[in-house]
Amino acid sequence: MEAQKKKYKLVVGLFLFIVLLFEPGVRAWTGEIHGRVFCDVCSDSSIGPEDHALEGAEVAVLCITKSGEVLNYQAFTNAKGIYTVAETMPESDRWDACLARPISSFHEHCTHLGDGSTGIKFSYNHPSGYSHAVRTFIYRPASVPTYCI
Repeated sequence: MEAQKKKYKLVVGLFLFIVLLFEPGVRAWTGEIHGRVFCDVCSDSSIGPEDHALEGAEVAVLCITKSGEVLNYQAFTNAKGIYTVAETMPESDRWDACLARPISSFHEHCTHLGDGSTGIKFSYNHPSGYSHAVRTFIYRPASVPTYCI
């Protein structure tokens, strides 16, 4: 019985030694970027009751990491006009700065980018598990509907 206890302790100790020896020490980091895309129906640069979220709008997010790598993400909006980009990577390679910009809208009436919607640059200083909200991108119709005038 005593021999089995010693053998068990030896095996457990050896296992812990191997785990600690090969532990890479790399901590994981997770970041998220999200935003909204709307159709500004009356082209009044404000979101009102006549405006609606754009489903299927394409957004590109370019990020540079602390190690200097450039990462390119592509996202599409859901039914609420929300897009999300998320990534898990080693802490040493985490995002440092990003640029979010709208690419296209597949809505038949709202296809023209509104003023100030060409892209947004920002630093990403959040700890792991947090997200960054990007200002809303606005598309406008080619012509303003008569009920807005």
